[in-house]
Amino acid sequence: MAAARASLLPTSKPKSPFLRFPSLSGIRRLPLSIRSIRRAPRFLIISSRYTTFYTEGSVAPRIERPETEPDDITVLNQRIRREHKHREAPKNGSTMDSIEVDKYIRVVKEQQQRGLQKLKGDKISNVGGFGYQVDPYTLHPGDYVVHKKVGIGKFVAIKFDAPKDSSSGPIEYVFIEYADGMAKLPVKQASRLLYRYNLPNETKKPRALSKLSDPTTWQRRRIKGKIAVQKMVVDLMELYLHRLKQKRPPYPKSSSAGNFAAQFPYEPTPDQKQAFIDVEKDLTERETPMDRLICGDVGFGKTEVAMRAIFCVVSAGKQAMVLTPTIVLAKQHFVVISQRFSQYPHIKIGLLSRFQTKSEKEGYLSMIKSGHLDIIVGTHALLGNRVVYNNLGLLVVDEEQRFGVKQKEKIASFKTAVDVLTLSATPIPRTLYLALTGFRDASLISTPPPERVRIKTQLSSFSKEKVLSAIKFELDRGGQVFYVLPRIKGLEEVRDFLEDSFPCATIAIAHGKQNSKHLEDTMEKFCLGEIQMLICTNIVESGLDIQNANTIIVQDVHKFGLAQIYQLRGRVGRSDKEAYAYLFYPDKSLLSDQAAERLAAIEDFGDLGKGFHLAERDMGIRGFGNIFGEQQTGDIGNVGIDLFFEMLFESLSKVDENRLLPVPYNSVQLDINLTPHLSSDYINYLDNPLELIKEVERAAANDIWQLMQFTEQFRRQYGKEPHSMEILLKKLYVRRMAADLGIKRIYTSGKTVVMITNMSKKVFRLMTESMTSDIYRNSLSFTHNEIKAELLLDLPKEQLLNWIFQCLAELYTILPAFVKY
Repeated sequence: MAAARASLLPTSKPKSPFLRFPSLSGIRRLPLSIRSIRRAPRFLIISSRYTTFYTEGSVAPRIERPETEPDDITVLNQRIRREHKHREAPKNGSTMDSIEVDKYIRVVKEQQQRGLQKLKGDKISNVGGFGYQVDPYTLHPGDYVVHKKVGIGKFVAIKFDAPKDSSSGPIEYVFIEYADGMAKLPVKQASRLLYRYNLPNETKKPRALSKLSDPTTWQRRRIKGKIAVQKMVVDLMELYLHRLKQKRPPYPKSSSAGNFAAQFPYEPTPDQKQAFIDVEKDLTERETPMDRLICGDVGFGKTEVAMRAIFCVVSAGKQAMVLTPTIVLAKQHFVVISQRFSQYPHIKIGLLSRFQTKSEKEGYLSMIKSGHLDIIVGTHALLGNRVVYNNLGLLVVDEEQRFGVKQKEKIASFKTAVDVLTLSATPIPRTLYLALTGFRDASLISTPPPERVRIKTQLSSFSKEKVLSAIKFELDRGGQVFYVLPRIKGLEEVRDFLEDSFPCATIAIAHGKQNSKHLEDTMEKFCLGEIQMLICTNIVESGLDIQNANTIIVQDVHKFGLAQIYQLRGRVGRSDKEAYAYLFYPDKSLLSDQAAERLAAIEDFGDLGKGFHLAERDMGIRGFGNIFGEQQTGDIGNVGIDLFFEMLFESLSKVDENRLLPVPYNSVQLDINLTPHLSSDYINYLDNPLELIKEVERAAANDIWQLMQFTEQFRRQYGKEPHSMEILLKKLYVRRMAADLGIKRIYTSGKTVVMITNMSKKVFRLMTESMTSDIYRNSLSFTHNEIKAELLLDLPKEQLLNWIFQCLAELYTILPAFVKY
């Protein structure tokens, strides 16, 4: 029996120390890897609960593994991935030196100031920043407000009251209700410190009112918002710096460009002339790729700006792509471009769409690849992998807000390689934001052509009588009518109703799910005037330029976005005839606050050329979730949009003060006399241990991401490391984090930990204010170029290393809020 049992014992010495010693055979360490099982086909599993003999080919019993808390390194890795996402080091290895960054920061600040002065001049305050404070007299009882120093409260009233420390008569006070009492402040003071509390969602009610007796809670919320602002600014800064690093030779100026411009049949407006100049300078005087937004109302001449940019690029032997969200708009661009370039037969123009046969598509794809097609017009199909450009120089994007997330990401990828011109009457909020802050160049065309007449907009609850009256008026004067619904369902019902009411009128339906040929024919007939009424979805939102269509009816208008409403209304009024837009909703009591605000915004900005200002209003209504991502939405909720926005512009204007220069990894000194010793058993267990140690050192020297990847891969292959190996990894993590934080040396003096750093006092203060742990925050102080931590006890070396590791981990998670060049 003994001999039989002996045959089941290991036939060779197992390499894993965890399988040899009972003291190291905790359940969570079994087995280390598939490789260790393969090496030891027969081995003895030992646990505190039972002993089991396991042979190759048999089934091991299921062992319940106790839940274990993640270790410090795992927690740090998870936190870095959460806080530093999208901020991994660039793969191309391109870095910037400090002199380059100084130059680019100056450029950014100049750009920002130009953008602010040009686009928001009416709101510039005396200090050169934005004022988003609320006028107290515009508040209504029950409105939520934010006091910069106290927090969120509810406006009650403005009343006269006698001041305590003055013998003068009563003055006006703003009374604000807080969670634990009522506060009052003079109206003049309120106009400097109060902000309206808006949230980026349907409701405007905050989670709770602030307490007058607890200002620290509010200060923490402000700091959280400030850090969120800083992270946004750094993201924008790094994106802009990366774009400025891209180079391409300026396009040559040619005399033929003047001849092309002279063929424009209209007299350009002043704004249009400036847009021509802006784009020409971008292309012919700069070495960095253009990324310009042309923001102009419908029919104000944005397309001609694009035409001249296309001519400049194509004349230099490069290709131009015109990208549109719908085939309707693509076809119209193709027709307009073909007419505009009709005197230049050597310039080949093609339209790529789903309306074409397979052979036609293949022919165009071949011409694009060979360079025989100079201008390519189409929808998102142009972004597909099958479309290979021979020498793409310019991308023109029309109505970017209508593309999906994946298409927008693809568009963004072009911006580092080619010149990009974006056309929009109502830009998406993020586009607008970039334009306002100067991180993206913008040209605003707000002057209407002389012949344009204001569109009369009527907003009311739905009434069949009003609909019939509006249509009859338009048909009687020989015009055409758009009738728009938010969904395909309901189009047939409306057609039946209108056919009964106007039996002699020609009526057609158009939507994106129709047969492509049928849809194309319908649009063609409507453009030619053969169809009098077009019942459709928002497929006609952009692109159709029909001068005889001067009445549009939008049913269930509350279901459209603000940009969509504005674009739909712009389908009419393209001639000297007076145009009408009728916007119908079912019942105002059924509208959400957000929908009601959208409709009020349309009424407020009824004049021509107000698309840009409308988009600004849209930014407040739709919220920042669409601008910066959902993660920041919660941070904005801490302080409200208006205060958040002011903090954003303030941070942008001081971007050069928020720099944290890293130091080389190899120059970091960690003066703690702690040398981990790996056991011989663990060394035997590892494959080529010396090479592994060198590899982890190289990873740490490169960046934190490579160190994290090495650690995670190492654990997948060999299991959780023993304590001595964990100490070695922690020392590497400490040096890597210190290098990125600008800390050159860490040493102890008695009970004091000293870190020599190049960070400024302002950066240190912002970092410590935003630390989540009071223990580390309260122990740190800053003197000259030293960060000091006074410890209560003289810690053993291992505990001291753990303390430093955790302290740097707290600081490191705030690193994305700083420009690290």
